[in-house]
Amino acid sequence: MKYYFIGIGGIGISAVAQYFKSQGHDVYGSDLVESEITKLLRQKGITIFIGQSKENIDQVKPDIVAFTPAVNDDNPEYVRAKELGVICKTSPELLGEITKEYYTIAVCGSHGKSTTASMIALTLTQAGLDPTVIIGTKLKEFDDSNFRAGNSKYLIIEADEYKRSFLNHWPKIVILTNIEIDHLDYFKDLNDLESAYHDFIAKLPEDGYLILNQGIKQEFGIENTIVYGNEIKLDLQVPGEYNQENANAVLKLAQILQIPMETAIKSLQNYQGAWRRLEESQIEINGKKIIHISDYGHHPTQLIETVKGIRQKYPDKFLTCVFQPHQYKRTLFFHDLFKKNIVLCKELSNDFILTDIYDVAGREDQQAKSQINSEILAGETGVKYVPQLEIKNYLTQNLKDGQVLLIMSAGDFYKL
Repeated sequence: MKYYFIGIGGIGISAVAQYFKSQGHDVYGSDLVESEITKLLRQKGITIFIGQSKENIDQVKPDIVAFTPAVNDDNPEYVRAKELGVICKTSPELLGEITKEYYTIAVCGSHGKSTTASMIALTLTQAGLDPTVIIGTKLKEFDDSNFRAGNSKYLIIEADEYKRSFLNHWPKIVILTNIEIDHLDYFKDLNDLESAYHDFIAKLPEDGYLILNQGIKQEFGIENTIVYGNEIKLDLQVPGEYNQENANAVLKLAQILQIPMETAIKSLQNYQGAWRRLEESQIEINGKKIIHISDYGHHPTQLIETVKGIRQKYPDKFLTCVFQPHQYKRTLFFHDLFKKNIVLCKELSNDFILTDIYDVAGREDQQAKSQINSEILAGETGVKYVPQLEIKNYLTQNLKDGQVLLIMSAGDFYKL
């Protein structure tokens, strides 16, 4: 079979594409720009087109075309595939079909999906359960990939709530980390979001398990519900109370799967983090040695919890934080919470900087753009605003030898 993936550079859809490549299918895909992900896929033998046009579809003649939920109906490749009568499915629909073939362990929640799923993947691998893994971040242990081909019945996935994508999946075990309003271009309000989670969890079979964070005060009507928190304090390499909670969720899963506790704990203690999830490296700028931390967080809760965790890990080091907000509509909706948490982050860091909001193509609101920007937010909170074009020069001049630099961005800014 020939599979063609529109928007193949996305972190979720790229893992699904790799799955079908591992199953012996011919896999092709396109994206608007070259990226780390498209380069990874080329290395795995997947043909990539940069730029999207109907000619790509005509050239490949695919049997199935898959696309991310963010692809619009007027996308030229999608339009051409429809004209030719090619089967078209979203990547969550394709992933849903895969979940039916495995004992699927799905991690869902507003925050912590990638980290928790990564911890689970490495723990099951360490325990010899040989899982297949389809997640939303790259792991060094999987050759810097977001996919691992296993030979057992176990499949580990992230279940994404955006556009109710996770309703396509059929898990045996669900880990729910938290529920907080987000994806405001789709969900009307918190009740709308919560209803999606209830519908997803209702898909668990009678012998399925729900592993639930103790902070969630909702009833889901699942008999086999196991509650976790941060009861067991582990010596983790990744900082933050929330990572202690993520690790405790994995320990509850280990009990269900009868993984020896010492094996699970050792795996969690060896966990070094994932791509753009508190990803730490040593860099040198103008002869100054800097501890650089890159993080994907873009929700106001993620912002403050990440800065708290970094400050706990490095209590005495000079800390510079650079934050690129993600999407004007989201920033406006969370305006008050961002103001509160940015002030708290300012108190925890030595230098807190806001740079320009990442403009999400096709998902923005012109009214929101007229009401909010990073310069306004900086003025309200007393932090620095530095335009993205000037950040590199600012940091080059102001960073100190031996300090910590945290860059938080779900957009393009992490490449700085």
